Amino acid sequence: MSQASEVENQLRKQILSMELGPGERLTERWAEATFNASRTPVRAALQKLESEGLVCRDGIRWLVAPIDIAEVEQLCIYREVLEVAALKLSASQMTEEQLSGLEALLKEKNSDATEEIMDDAGTRFHLQLARLCQNAFIIEGISDALRRLSRARWLDNAPSNPAWEDHREIFAALRSQDTEKAAELLAIHLGESRLRLLEAINSSRRSLRARGIAIT
Repeated sequence: MSQASEVENQLRKQILSMELGPGERLTERWAEATFNASRTPVRAALQKLESEGLVCRDGIRWLVAPIDIAEVEQLCIYREVLEVAALKLSASQMTEEQLSGLEALLKEKNSDATEEIMDDAGTRFHLQLARLCQNAFIIEGISDALRRLSRARWLDNAPSNPAWEDHREIFAALRSQDTEKAAELLAIHLGESRLRLLEAINSSRRSLRARGIAIT
């Protein structure tokens, strides 16, 4: 792995985990010292993360990109369109092996699992659903949307989050070969998730800003 790729991966991990908060200032010197890297790979890494919407420029400075509520809403809608289309496309090509893989992910939910583990398993469930369509461009679009949304989704900590029950119902429809019903359930699930996430961000905007999290 090149030094630029290593810096890029480490920075991305810190940004997506909210270790580096939205709006936090980044300097090339800090990155050089933190990742023991020279200036050229650090700049290449920052430019790559800028293209992903994770960092931005403020004049000559670099910042961790603020969470943009309008962008979050647009990404959620974009994701909904792609995921539902992907599931409908998969109707004639699902294999038993793929269904077993989805079922295994659903079994990862248990009372001892941390929120971080469950969030990762939920993301993998949606990515595995997307892969059923076998369309590389759609899969990449969904993957990119999930990556860009991952910081905002940290803010949806409602204890009544029904995601896993929804996932089971979607899987049950797929298992019974009712792809249309599965797509309908997925659309409802994603729409409700979008509304819940936007409500969580809007209702917590003041406290989030007080914690130094930039919301625009």
